[in-house]
Amino acid sequence: MMLSGFCSNTKIPSIHIAKIPFSATLSPLTIPSTCSFPPQSHKWVSFRVSPPWSRKIRACRNEVEGGSSGEDLSSGAKRKKLAVFVSGGGSNFRSIHEASLQGSILGDIVVLVTNKRGCGGAEFAREKGIPVVLFPKTKDESEGLSPVDLVASLRGFEVDFVLLAGYLKLLPTELIRAYPKSILNIHPSLLPAFGGKGYYGMKVHKAVVASGARFSGPTIHFVDEHYDTGRILAQRVVPVLPTDTPEEVATRVLQEEHRLYVEVVEAMCEDRIVWRQDGVPLIQSKDSPNEYR
Repeated sequence: MMLSGFCSNTKIPSIHIAKIPFSATLSPLTIPSTCSFPPQSHKWVSFRVSPPWSRKIRACRNEVEGGSSGEDLSSGAKRKKLAVFVSGGGSNFRSIHEASLQGSILGDIVVLVTNKRGCGGAEFAREKGIPVVLFPKTKDESEGLSPVDLVASLRGFEVDFVLLAGYLKLLPTELIRAYPKSILNIHPSLLPAFGGKGYYGMKVHKAVVASGARFSGPTIHFVDEHYDTGRILAQRVVPVLPTDTPEEVATRVLQEEHRLYVEVVEAMCEDRIVWRQDGVPLIQSKDSPNEYR
């Protein structure tokens, strides 16, 4: 109807798309009975799901109302709208933003939420023209939003997914319920070890070194109403050397955080998160839908 209204005397030629035949040969995946993984390996571990277990997996669907985004013309998929929460420098926020600009993430950061208006992440957002929202409202921060207003604000931005990137406040129940299975957090240890209230930043790495643990690494998990107890989605292992300081462990883990978070957000925006019947989330391989990471 819109076309006829603007070009009633114009004929629109039909478009013919050539069909190019192709073939692919897939080699069966063989998994040995015993496997060992070197501690320096930072690559995804792929595994194939065989029936009948695979039939118990159902695709995760975004349950947020509204949230329509621009269309990616190359794939026909909708670009997702992302809200990022930070309390500090926001290095993971910056890496996700850069990946979005480069096109590896099919989504755009449309708003940044922070509890510290002067933090590095908030300053970076302002420099890039990304709106900054303050949360929560406190005696020292009267311009902060209430939980109800925060949800309304995110709805106004048509946010599809919420990404916590160094946000140190517990999320309100209102937000958790408004965005089911749509809020991710990154934690600098291999959960469930060294997680929970009080475990954040350098405190985590000091505890890891003091424990004598030989491995650490980032964990990305879905967010529930408690600290670091949501379902684990992805992890990456890094070695902890006997002579390491907490600062050296922090540097090694942070490098993997930047890579892992970008890969997970990429999968989230491409609707490649699936859920086992027992409630465990998995990442579907981009190249083979029958393989999970």
